[in-house]
Formats: sequence, C-alpha cells, structure tokens
Amino acid sequence: MVVDRVSIHVQAGRGGDGCVSFRREKYVPRGGPDGGDGGDAGSVIIVAAAGVDSLAALAQRKHWRAANGQRGGSSNCHGHNAGDLVIQVPPGTVVMDAIAGHVLKDLSAVGDSVIAARGGRGGKGNARFKTDTNRAPRESTPGGEGEMRELLLELKVIADVGLIGKPNAGKSTLLSRLSRARPQIAAYPFTTKHPNLGLVQVSLDRSFVMADIPGLIEGAHLGTGLGHEFLRHVERAGILVHLVEPMPDDGSDPLENYRVVRGELEQYDVQLAHRPEITILSKAELPGSAEVRERLSAELGREVLAVSAVTGQGLDQLLREITRILDERKVAAAT
Repeated sequence: MVVDRVSIHVQAGRGGDGCVSFRREKYVPRGGPDGGDGGDAGSVIIVAAAGVDSLAALAQRKHWRAANGQRGGSSNCHGHNAGDLVIQVPPGTVVMDAIAGHVLKDLSAVGDSVIAARGGRGGKGNARFKTDTNRAPRESTPGGEGEMRELLLELKVIADVGLIGKPNAGKSTLLSRLSRARPQIAAYPFTTKHPNLGLVQVSLDRSFVMADIPGLIEGAHLGTGLGHEFLRHVERAGILVHLVEPMPDDGSDPLENYRVVRGELEQYDVQLAHRPEITILSKAELPGSAEVRERLSAELGREVLAVSAVTGQGLDQLLREITRILDERKVAAAT
C-alpha cells in the first residue's frame, strides 16, 4: 500500500538537569562545587532518504519522541547528550506545520532534511555558578523543554514526465511499454490507485522518470473522486503527456474528455495550464482513431501524436518529442 499523506505528532526530548554537588574528600577541606551540566536532548529530524517510496511506516505510528538528555552528576560529570531521532521519508515529501499551516521544508532531493522539533538544552550544574564572592553556590538550572509539533507530511511524486488523462485512457499500459515498471493493468476504470514511477531509458547515457498519474474526472479540483490526492502529484511533473482515448467505453466524446481534464488542471492550479504538454491519441490501433486525431488536432491548432502501446506505433516519435522539450527546459534553466 502506498501512503502519500499522513499526520504525526513529534516531540523533542527534554534536556538533562544540572547537578548541585560539593566535593567531599577526606583531605580536601572546602572542596567547592562540582555539579556537572545536564546533557542536551535529542531533536526530531526528518530526512529524505533513497529507497523510501511511501509514508506507510509513519501511518502506523502517530507519535514520535526523541530521547531526553541525561542529568548531570557530581565530580563535574556532565550528562550524556541524547541522540537525534531521524525519520526517513521519500524524496518529494513536503513537511508542514499542521497547526500554523506553513511549510517547514520541501524535501525534494535525497539528503534534504529539516529539524521538525528541536531538543532542549542541558541545564547548568552549580560548578558553573562559582565566583570569587560566591564560592559555594547551591543553584543549578533545569534542562530545557523540547519542542512539540503536529506535522502534516505530503508526498508529491517527482517525475520529469507525468501521464495524465481520463480513467482507462491507457496511461499504465504506455508506462509499462516504455519502462520496466509493471503497474496493475485491467480493462476497467480506476485500476490505478496511486502514481506509478518508471525509468525510461532513451539511450545509454540518457533517461528520464515518467509517472502514471491516476485518472482524473470532472470535479477533481474540488476533491471529487480523490481528486486532490491525484492532482498534487501532477505539480511535480516537468512535462505533461495528455492521453486521449479515441473510443471511450462510456461513449463519451474524446474532445470533451480532453477539455474536462484540462479544466480540472487549470482550476486546481493555474500554473499547470502553462506546463509543457504533449497531446497524444492513445490506442491508435483502434478503427476510427485517425478521424478523432484530426478533430483533436484541428481544435488545438497543433500536432497530436498517434500512439499505440500494443503495436508500438508512434512510441519513438513520442520519446523524441519528450527529450526535445526536456533539453529545452534544461537549457532555459541554465540561463
């Protein structure tokens, strides 16, 4: 099961208290204070780690607490510092403060980290308070309290290319044909319950990541059909490949299906309307698909690629177009 949105409670540890102590040795009169400092507490740190692809582990454990610092001791012995509690999440996880509503950090790359709750500092022992005028201090400070936070963790798939379209448009089949990904494929809508990632190897030194985004339906921007759960994954995709099915099983108009998906993207985030898009007519092996392609191309005023994951028609042309746009974006980002 892939979990891409969880809420957890994190609490850093409490710092160790400082110690009040005096040397009591047989031949050392008025030995003076020797109370040590308390140890610093552990913090809660969230790290984007390679190999982690879900938030499922966090869904099973709602409360995370770091260890406390150790109390200071006599003979100027300082308490041990506690180790940090490290929570590993997939790259692409956005860490948000659930109460304040702001983003703490977007952990978009492997190794990115954020201190979600900072541990308390250790208290000072009475040896710290010794002065020329106060040679026998009986004061110390307690350890500091650790921070507590309610966090909302949201995973947004990171991909160079995102496959979008209505349910059963052929996105999973296309992904399985272009990469080694093996998503669940069936002849009914909503087979894909979560995004699937695949690495497309164009050449020995060229590849890109493609994501199969679950099908969008009308009203998705309002949350219909888990729309928000799916739409947020589109935000990460640099290029959108929009699949249009020529002969939908429900008898709907392919052109209207295209407009519905585009409308949902724009209403969810207007910036998605300006994302580079390649429109393809999937299942081009079906009779009558050529006519649908001509109608769609005429409405959009640009070329619509005809692709068949079954026969392989148009796959090479699609890969060339994707790599061309990726190269253009790379050059634009460099300048």
